[in-house]
Amino acid sequence: MLKGALSLIVSLALAMPVAAQDAGLRTRVEAALVQAGTGTRFGLYVVDDQGREVIAISPDNRFMPASNTKIFTTATAWATLPDMTGPDATGGAAVRLEGRDVVLVGNGDARLSSADDCKTDCLGTLADAVAAKTRVVHDVIGDDTLFPDERWSPGMSWNNIPTRSGTGISALTIDDNEAVVTVMPSAAGTPATVALPGYYTVDNRVMTVAGAKSAVGFDRAPNTYELRLTGTIGVDARPERLRVGIDDPARYAAWRLAALLRARGVRVTGAIAVRHRPLLPADDPAVRGAAPPARPPAEPVLAKLTPPPLAGDVRITNKVSQNLHAELFLRRVALVAGSGSIADGQVAVRRVLAQAGVPRTAFDLSDGSGMSTYNRVSPRGVVTLLRWIATQPWGTAWRDTLPVGGIDGTLARRFAGTILDRKLFAKTGTINATNALSGYMTAASGRALTFSIIANDMPADASATKAMDAALVLIAAAN
Repeated sequence: MLKGALSLIVSLALAMPVAAQDAGLRTRVEAALVQAGTGTRFGLYVVDDQGREVIAISPDNRFMPASNTKIFTTATAWATLPDMTGPDATGGAAVRLEGRDVVLVGNGDARLSSADDCKTDCLGTLADAVAAKTRVVHDVIGDDTLFPDERWSPGMSWNNIPTRSGTGISALTIDDNEAVVTVMPSAAGTPATVALPGYYTVDNRVMTVAGAKSAVGFDRAPNTYELRLTGTIGVDARPERLRVGIDDPARYAAWRLAALLRARGVRVTGAIAVRHRPLLPADDPAVRGAAPPARPPAEPVLAKLTPPPLAGDVRITNKVSQNLHAELFLRRVALVAGSGSIADGQVAVRRVLAQAGVPRTAFDLSDGSGMSTYNRVSPRGVVTLLRWIATQPWGTAWRDTLPVGGIDGTLARRFAGTILDRKLFAKTGTINATNALSGYMTAASGRALTFSIIANDMPADASATKAMDAALVLIAAAN
């Protein structure tokens, strides 16, 4: 009996410091988080490599995740698409001739390039094929009918549409669906000089001024072609490069192909045209039932590109938080058993999350990139998904696509010089009144931790990232 009592006393003694440490850690973490500003809501969930809870603050509340949405999208792509590590045999753009018309067909590739120094996945290769076949063409047509015409997801803020963050989504994508506009100073008191592609016209209201910092802004009404530039540029300032979003990528791609054909001596006698597929009830799985709509058989092509492996595109998507590429992944997984619609993409995501054991109440998603303000996730749900990813054959490869603290991507300038320098692998997320960070980290003891921390409702344009990073450093130091 005495031996049993002593064992109980020893057990209680050992347990007390752990409980005190946990309580102390929570107090320190909460003190770090309160620095984010009045009104900020936090969700935090951290577990160890055995799935044991390390700390939890509102782990089951739902938050807007911003680009943490890309975790859901890219994991679904890796779990769903047939070959992520081999050449992308299905995704490459193609050209065919229909009489004297040239048709440029998009197949969902995110990396098609028309750059002068392009080395792979080049629109110029398709232009060469046309030039080798004929010296005169009529219309140049961009065909993005592989996906229904859903260029913007539900819940995306309209003010993002003119920017590279809100560019239109299309099965026919080129140059990240961005146009570069360069604003240069002129003489003081005169309008700035503007260089831009002929695809847009410009309403230039930027004035060159002496002794002032440059502040150049731009805007454009959706589905229009006039870009309004406003603000000032210093007389001695360097040129400002603006990256402007494209609303109709299929049209822009056809326009770029026509320019490359002319550069190769091919006469273009017709117009630039597009072919879109309207979004129909049959594109919604809830309306049509289980079977996706049938597509017409593929027509013969003159030439077709084979882009690099999709695994490399997941790396681009997660490292720099590329919205367009994430949205194209959502639509490509939607093609596996559906019509390529956003709704079919969300069916694919829900199927993977069910396999991962993520409760249906832990998420509602409306897009693939995180630009939608309709998205909601819980930190516990994110951690459940991350732990499942780690058990998959592709889990290590997927983790390697995440930004690394203090090293690269969107975390290149965060955690440097801390105990998490080079020891945190996570997806960032930033949108109005939202910061998020979810992934994996190695604690001071060497323990592997999986975490998700999300901040919503920060006041004004405040950021919660410093408070979040401080909290994670505290957690890593205590474990």
